[in-house]
Amino acid sequence: MKDIIKKWFILSLGIYIASALLTGFSADAATSIIIASALLGIMNVIIKPVLLLITLPINLLTLGLFTFIINAILLYFVSYLVKGIIIDSFLTALVASIIISIISVTVEWLFG
Repeated sequence: MKDIIKKWFILSLGIYIASALLTGFSADAATSIIIASALLGIMNVIIKPVLLLITLPINLLTLGLFTFIINAILLYFVSYLVKGIIIDSFLTALVASIIISIISVTVEWLFG
């Protein structure tokens, strides 16, 4: 349970920092960020493995870089579902997903 809450917090932190850094990505309130990170976490557990399996040939050809596209699609979909999270374009979602991934990996590495 502790691990789930820690990952949820890290994902929330990543969404907050990405929304602060990017002009086309905004989060209105902390509750929007918390709901979006919970929904994104659930989608990462349920939908992302299916998408990775379906796109396995493309992912192998791009040496795993297509995973960022999948992350951007999921993040863009979350912005449609959660009021208060606004993403202007797919490119913004792609850059935001890269920022969120970098922050998640860095925080996990620093605080284990």
